[in-house]
Amino acid sequence: MDSIIVTGNGPLNGQIPIAGAKNACLTLMPATLLSEEPLTLTNAPRLSDIRTMSALLQSLGAEVSQLQDGKVLAMSSHALDNHRAEYDIVRKMRASILVLGPMLARDGHAVVSLPGGCAIGARPVDMHLRALEQLGAEMDLRDGYVHARAPKGLKGATVEFPFASVGATENLLMAATLARGTTQLKNAAREPEIVDLARCLERMGAQIQGAGTDTITVQGVDRLGGATHPVVADRIELGTYMLAPAVCGGEVECLGGNLELVGTFVDKLQEAGVEVSQTQAGVKVARRNGRVRAVDVTTAPFPGFPTDLQAQMMALMCTAEGTSVLEERIFENRFMHAPELMRMGARIDVQGGVATVTGVERLKGAPVMATDLRASISLILAGLAAEGETIVNRVYHLDRGYERVEEKLSGVGAKIERVNEQ
Repeated sequence: MDSIIVTGNGPLNGQIPIAGAKNACLTLMPATLLSEEPLTLTNAPRLSDIRTMSALLQSLGAEVSQLQDGKVLAMSSHALDNHRAEYDIVRKMRASILVLGPMLARDGHAVVSLPGGCAIGARPVDMHLRALEQLGAEMDLRDGYVHARAPKGLKGATVEFPFASVGATENLLMAATLARGTTQLKNAAREPEIVDLARCLERMGAQIQGAGTDTITVQGVDRLGGATHPVVADRIELGTYMLAPAVCGGEVECLGGNLELVGTFVDKLQEAGVEVSQTQAGVKVARRNGRVRAVDVTTAPFPGFPTDLQAQMMALMCTAEGTSVLEERIFENRFMHAPELMRMGARIDVQGGVATVTGVERLKGAPVMATDLRASISLILAGLAAEGETIVNRVYHLDRGYERVEEKLSGVGAKIERVNEQ
């Protein structure tokens, strides 16, 4: 099993390229199921989750080819011969549920295993199912599978989500493109990944208004065509690498980044005393004057502070001057990185969904264990600024969301290597 060894090596300086968004790409890929014509995605990230989604689509009969070293995904669903998404693939990734809406909309039936994923909360799919039922689908849950039918096709309706679920918004947005009549999605998620999906669907011929607001209106069409679409930059990878010089000191430019993707996060960085600016090539971040200041953070749906940057922000707050309070309001059980940071000398008190972090002057390297994707990178960030050597174990989570971490960080002066321990 792979481990990553990090040794504190002082400030970081240079440039880090930001990949296409994992969460956007995983949503865009199932859109190929809506059309018989090819869909090509450029700026695709090279991640294990992308390979898992590729395998799932191929199991349904879609063709998926990785071109240009994996940065281009060429897909075609002209010959779907299977409408059953099996547990062995779906269990690896919760985003697999996103094949349900497109298959149901295009062919009127689908059988999809209930999904798995990492252990950061329940994230139930019942909202997806109830919303699709409002479009006329018939749902039957048995033997761990969702058996969905729409023998007369889907029909437009007004769907109001009980909360702004990203996945449910994505599933319904895709399904609604081929539903008869008009569908209105209220209390819809507003994330950039939703906007990116809508732009791709519009390129395929969909009629969509309001993406990026809490009300999305879709006028169904008879068919969708092919398209070529660039995947939006990954705002979570962007935020993560923006934190690297904040944690270690130095100046790093994140190539391809856009401050519009991470507005609330940037506000907190600047409040902590970190310099942030937009450049022609991306986003520049610098920390020059000693320790950062402690700031309080509460996670919230976009445009609020992203839950997927909470663990990384905690790594920064571990060495801040003062005491910070981090409140997690999106997922339960998402402070599993806290005990590992405490092994490095961090002072953290977790009470339910609130973590109080009292900054220390310096962390110390230690063997730690990654519990999920974002925890993995938070421990690496902490190790970059710690005295001595930090060994991060169980980093297979990391490869689900970050491509070539060692290469990108070593390129700006980090001392980091991956080792395989049999």
